[in-house]
Order: sequence, then C-alpha cells, then structure tokens
Amino acid sequence: MKKRDLKAAIVIGVSVGLLSQIIVTNIFVTATHPLRFGVFLFFSALAPCALFMAYLIGKKIHVVYQFAKFAAVGTLNSFIDIGVLNLEIFLSGHAAGIYYPIFKAVSFVFATTNSFIWNKYWTFNSGDTKATSEAAKFYIVAVVGWILNVGSATLVVDFISRPSSISANLWANVGALVGIAASFLWDFLAYKYLVFKKPSEHPSGQSMA
Repeated sequence: MKKRDLKAAIVIGVSVGLLSQIIVTNIFVTATHPLRFGVFLFFSALAPCALFMAYLIGKKIHVVYQFAKFAAVGTLNSFIDIGVLNLEIFLSGHAAGIYYPIFKAVSFVFATTNSFIWNKYWTFNSGDTKATSEAAKFYIVAVVGWILNVGSATLVVDFISRPSSISANLWANVGALVGIAASFLWDFLAYKYLVFKKPSEHPSGQSMA
C-alpha cells in the first residue's frame, strides 16, 4: 500500500470525523462530548483501516482496491453533502418544504466539486489528462447524479409522510441518505468508464491516438 494512499485515507477519515460533528449537533442537540469524540475517532480510524483491508483483497481482485478508494471518496462526499445540508438546516431552522431541495442542491454542488478533485487525482489517477475535457464530462454526468440525488431526497422528505417518532431534522437526513444511495452506483460506473477512462493501449504498450 502506497504512503500516498495511506495519507489520503487519513485525511478523508479525519475530515469525515470533523464533518460528523455538524450532523451530530443538528440531529442530537444533547449529544455529550464523549459521544462526539467517539464518533470523531471512529471515522478517523475507519478510513485507513478499511482501505488497508481493501488493499489486501485487491492483490487478488484489482478492482476492489480502486472501488474502495472510490467508496472512501464517496463517504467524504456524503458527509460534505449531509454536513452542508445540516448546517443550512441549523442556520435557517427549516428542514422541509420549498427550502429543502434548494439546500440539497447547494450541498450537492459542494460534494460534487470535492468528488471531481479526489476522483481525478486519486481514485482514477487521471492527473495527466486534459482537465477541461474531463470537467465538462464530469459535470454532464453530475447532472444525472443531481437528478437522482436531489430528486430522491426531496421525494422522501416532501412527499412521503414522516413517522411521528422521527424528528424533522432526522427525516431530512434520511432523505439525504436515500439520495446519495440512488446516485452512488451511477457515479462510479460513469466516472470509471466515461469521465476518467484512460486511452486503450496497443499490444506494444503505446497509447492509441
């Protein structure tokens, strides 16, 4: 396992641990400091440990390691998405209605931009290709992801009756998770085979023109 990958996993883990604090604060107002610290430590350690396990499996099944990197980035994207959403809900006091799809769209843009940077330079190691062309394809793909993500989340929050035992803030997060799940597989396949696809090679090893 390369040091670069280990460092990236640590950064992702710590970032997720920090973003989780926003989510915990908005959903569990009375969360104790030990709980917050425990959540931070859990996510900080989970990313590098999970990536190392994927590295071992990836020695036999190569795509597993790349998918694990994508999943790690996807986890960070998810926490950026949900973290920004919860910050908007916390500051505005609105967790549903007309505000929700607007908040969700804003959080999706933040997460998508982060996704492009991490997936281009780390997951698919595509730093040597034309960034402008990739960015154009990336955001075309992102439009479909946006429809799946924001549409599914809004459907849950604004059109499905919220159980009385679940708070409005928690239900907003349930919707966000449904949206993320709806676009996850599409994102991986589209990024791998459309956006960051490397040129095929001749038997001689030279890239095709």
